[in-house]
Amino acid sequence: MYQQNQLAELRIDRFVRERLTPALERAAVPVSVQAWEVPDEPVPFAQATANDFAPFEVGRAWGRPWSTVWFKVTGTVPAEWEAAADDVELVVDLGFTAGQVGFQAEGLVWATDGTIVKALEPFNSYVRLQAKPGESFELFVAAAANPDVGSDWSFAPTPVGRKSTAPQTPIYTLRRVDVVHRDREVWELIQDIFTARGLAAVLPETSPRRASLFTALEAAVEAVDPSDVAGTAARGREALAAVLASPASATAHRVFAVGHAHIDSAWLWPVRETIRKCARTFSNVLDLMDQDPDFVFACSSAQQFAWMKQFYPELFERIRIRVAEGRFVPVGGMWVESDTNMPGAEAMARQFVEGKRFFLEEFGYEPKEVWLPDSFGYSGALPQIAREAGMDHFLTQKISWNEVNTFPHHTFDWEGIDGTRIFTHFPPVDTYNSILSGEELAHAERNFRDKGRANTSLVPFGFGDGGGGPTREMVAAASRTADLEGSPTVRVASPAAFFAAAREEFDPAPVWAGELYLEFHRGTYTSQARTKQGNRRSEALLHEAELWAATAAVRTGAAYPAEELREAWRTVLLQQFHDILPGSSIGWVHDQAVENYATVAASLEGIIARSLAALGADAGEQQGVLANASPYPVDGVPAGGAGVPVRAGGVRLERDGDGFRLVNDLVAVVVDADGLIPSIVDAASGREAVPPGTRANVLQLFRDTPAQWDAWDVDIEYRLSGEDLTGLDTLEVAAETDEAVALRIVRRFGASTVTQTLTLAAGSPAVEIETHVDWHERQRMLKLAVPVDAHTASARSEIQFGHIERPTHTNTSWDVARFETSAHRWVHVGEPGFGVGVANDATYGHDITRHPREDGGTYSLIRQTLLRAPLFPDPEADQGEHTLHSAIVVGGVEAAIETGYRLNLPQRPAAAPVEPLVVSSDPAVVIETVKLAEDGSGDVVVRVYEAHGTRATATLTASFDHERIVRTDLLERETGDGSAELSLRPFELVTLRYVRG
Repeated sequence: MYQQNQLAELRIDRFVRERLTPALERAAVPVSVQAWEVPDEPVPFAQATANDFAPFEVGRAWGRPWSTVWFKVTGTVPAEWEAAADDVELVVDLGFTAGQVGFQAEGLVWATDGTIVKALEPFNSYVRLQAKPGESFELFVAAAANPDVGSDWSFAPTPVGRKSTAPQTPIYTLRRVDVVHRDREVWELIQDIFTARGLAAVLPETSPRRASLFTALEAAVEAVDPSDVAGTAARGREALAAVLASPASATAHRVFAVGHAHIDSAWLWPVRETIRKCARTFSNVLDLMDQDPDFVFACSSAQQFAWMKQFYPELFERIRIRVAEGRFVPVGGMWVESDTNMPGAEAMARQFVEGKRFFLEEFGYEPKEVWLPDSFGYSGALPQIAREAGMDHFLTQKISWNEVNTFPHHTFDWEGIDGTRIFTHFPPVDTYNSILSGEELAHAERNFRDKGRANTSLVPFGFGDGGGGPTREMVAAASRTADLEGSPTVRVASPAAFFAAAREEFDPAPVWAGELYLEFHRGTYTSQARTKQGNRRSEALLHEAELWAATAAVRTGAAYPAEELREAWRTVLLQQFHDILPGSSIGWVHDQAVENYATVAASLEGIIARSLAALGADAGEQQGVLANASPYPVDGVPAGGAGVPVRAGGVRLERDGDGFRLVNDLVAVVVDADGLIPSIVDAASGREAVPPGTRANVLQLFRDTPAQWDAWDVDIEYRLSGEDLTGLDTLEVAAETDEAVALRIVRRFGASTVTQTLTLAAGSPAVEIETHVDWHERQRMLKLAVPVDAHTASARSEIQFGHIERPTHTNTSWDVARFETSAHRWVHVGEPGFGVGVANDATYGHDITRHPREDGGTYSLIRQTLLRAPLFPDPEADQGEHTLHSAIVVGGVEAAIETGYRLNLPQRPAAAPVEPLVVSSDPAVVIETVKLAEDGSGDVVVRVYEAHGTRATATLTASFDHERIVRTDLLERETGDGSAELSLRPFELVTLRYVRG
């Protein structure tokens, strides 16, 4: 039987390939083609079509990498095709390759009136013609010569990731442009065979259903006359009708199929190409909706809708109509499908604020599903943030990429660090690019890990990553598997319909507490340091700009620059997309990101300067005044205010053999002759922070050659190749005053140079380390090591609105796999009553481990991952100069929190003292954000959270008149009465609106 089935499979496949596929076209005639090549960047339709087009022949090469060629296509539908009126199409082959859809040439077809018709993609290269038999037509094709940067995943360095280094010769050949009379019956037969053959292949060898399917498939082959396929295709369909009509069992797995196209907002193409990919994909979707009234498509990312409104308004208005019908469904509620590990607290909140605000303003629609199929792990703060934004559900499938551990559920409640839960689903199909094949559907049913309690899953179908979306073949597969024996049942529906059905199955659902750590792509915490530094600095500037602009508006009546701030936020949010901020895009993307961050910085620095000037306008210029945007007082300058700093005590620099000793009232730091730190003593307790026989501030260099996914991955094997950089070129005094002392250290290694400045200021418990690296290594990784004399089984790392505690031991496979982790401004290890924090201003990657201590016990080793040098997809990643700031602070978690804020929000000159708008009575209750309300009312919005991981009670004192306080969600919609007296659970997030009247 097995051999018979093997032969049947071969016979059926060959029959489709050699007989049916060639018969898909009853007839074809060529058309006339002319072309105009865009000199540089893409231009709009009107500008392109106003140029002179020259004759262009099929078979001719076209398209330098990243260029655009406009083709003008004119032809006539043959009059004798009268019976084919509904099946006349233009078929174009732009030179499609064997690479993946969306990673190569694509085209967008326009009518002569400037309306978009449809896109041309591999496996979707047709355009339905409105011209009737005997009528002529003219269309324009904007053909994009996007190079395939590496969809073979060989991870080889390539020059095509920047337009400046890409070759200037054409990379595609126009293979075909024909008017075609499609044979619909043959096409339907092929779809029947695809479904029957696909189902048969996944059923057990001994299954009667499998046998009946193969019998019917062979009967279909016999029923079709090879010399008259068109005339006998209907007989082939009749042979399959009975087996395709046999209904599914009552216990069949239920699949909700959601039309989808995961379009990366940048990746192996620049942002400008993503805008065009969206237009191409969405036009495909609208064309499918015109053909099938039951087709439903879900699309995330408000940014992509906003691009359509800006660049393709006619297409956007067509989308708006389908949204109103409930068929083109906005999901996600975020500005982009962002990374969730690295965006700061307020930025993560603003992803939802800006996304939902757009959908509500443009469509009157509010998504309830967080939709992040492809981000690289999920912060433990996300459940609370999402629920505060009005989200009820969460979806991803990326955790299926785990290298070591299999996640135990597909549908569950995910509990965040504060205890908030959100109903979550991981599609067991393990892809967001399904084609609804028999193999995929069987995998979804077989793989579903909540059997017995539930039987429903979601399958996103459609070509994605580079766009393209669902095809008519996928829609046909969905209709054939709606109720089919041996297969899961398939219902094309919206995500909301799926979650409603899934919730009915679980009461209560199983619970997973803490972060959803992806055991993969750990290098994304470090790759492309300039992008990460730009993000962190932009977040800090946005915090300052909103604080000082709101203060100036309340105190002086200055105009609040709402639109300028919104524009800056949208730029920063876009660049938090999960292939931009993580550093996994081509060089072109990161070059543009750096430019965009510079533009954001200029805008925000202007807002800050104008606001501080307005606040000092009536006070007269005062010397030595500093503005402190941190939520903690610094040297007597109030949190969120301005004043003259007063440093407590002094600081001195002493010789210590061939090294130095830096001492103030809080800490004593020894720097030895190698420029390393063998001792940090806490003055209050006399406790030594550095374990015996170790030294802090050790730069370590590692080989960094992951098995795959270069910019994405760090493999644990890097630890086998470490080298401590102890060689010293220079150790000298850089500064020595009553307020601060500093040492300068220079080291050279390989082709690179590091210059460090170690500073201890009066009144500061932290030794600050500025590390300037002129980096010219390849496939190397640089870490900064700080051993801590603390015996502990865990470490704390800052995430959004709190921190997460992770094991530092390796008891389980889950612990072993978590060998590189993300943190925001600080990490901390400690024992009861003692600890050390290591803060940073632009570093996210860390590893924290336990080691045996010389005289017993264990110590902890904190390492910041400063730089990498992957070769794919950007062979020039991180080459050049970088300046990074770190700080080592002795104390509890509260000291690490304060140091992290101070390092990221340094004080700046101001004209006059400024009283803070709002202050908190408890340092555990942190005022994260002060701004004016989004609705332009002038109300003051204050966002606070509990930061220490304890229950806290605080009073918020406002220094401005207000009528009342209301509690709101993140979108500033009232959720209940507010109060200046707060009682918060650990890590609770609260948004208050001060109504000013």
